[in-house]
Amino acid sequence: MDKVLGAIPARYDSTRFPGKPLARIGDKPMIQWVYEAARRCRVLDHIVVATDDERIRDAVTAFGGDVILTGDHHQSGTDRLSEVADFYAEHNVIVNIQGDEPGIEPELIEGVVRLKLDHPEWEMTTAARPFTDSEDPLQPDRVKVTLSKHGRALYFSRSLIPFPRNKTANPCYLHLGIYAYQRDFLMRFLTLPGSALEKTEQLEQLRVLENDYNIGVYVTDTSMQPVDTPEDLQVVKSIFKQRKLIP
Repeated sequence: MDKVLGAIPARYDSTRFPGKPLARIGDKPMIQWVYEAARRCRVLDHIVVATDDERIRDAVTAFGGDVILTGDHHQSGTDRLSEVADFYAEHNVIVNIQGDEPGIEPELIEGVVRLKLDHPEWEMTTAARPFTDSEDPLQPDRVKVTLSKHGRALYFSRSLIPFPRNKTANPCYLHLGIYAYQRDFLMRFLTLPGSALEKTEQLEQLRVLENDYNIGVYVTDTSMQPVDTPEDLQVVKSIFKQRKLIP
């Protein structure tokens, strides 16, 4: 059986929201909400926060979480994830759980992992959901994905895809930032040549598709927005209050 590691990359230096993983939601830092959601996922054998900042390390240690202090040279969360994979070599599947999604559902994590385990021929899996009527798919920071009949990603874009030439077009799917990797492919991914599509769209996952590898997509109905800015944090706090998770 594959052992599954849930890894939560957490950077302190965010351009739009410095110190984001330590922002308080109720009486907990954001990173603790993410960690505790991951703990409720039944398919993860172990969970670890990966950070290059001692303040985040100390916060995770304080609430009893496992944490690894990684190098400060990594250019992306995937680079940081590879260092974690080196340390946890006995785990065959590595799940990248974003540290800025305090409302992530354990069922979403499980769906992405189970899809990967059910399809070992797919090097990666991720997630998506249909856009709601209140959301604007034209926004470039809302990444879209199109799917094959068997649930593989055909393309990711900041543009609207597919173009709705007629009113019966397929639904537009919002890509959700969670990935499950086969461990050996994660290490191989970092050696792949740069992708023209990746550079054009500024989307790292396009390097996978342009090099003819597969990304399976788990489709869910709902998801809570990530926290990219202080304004996003206020929205998440309001939702948590409605759900009676915080006073």
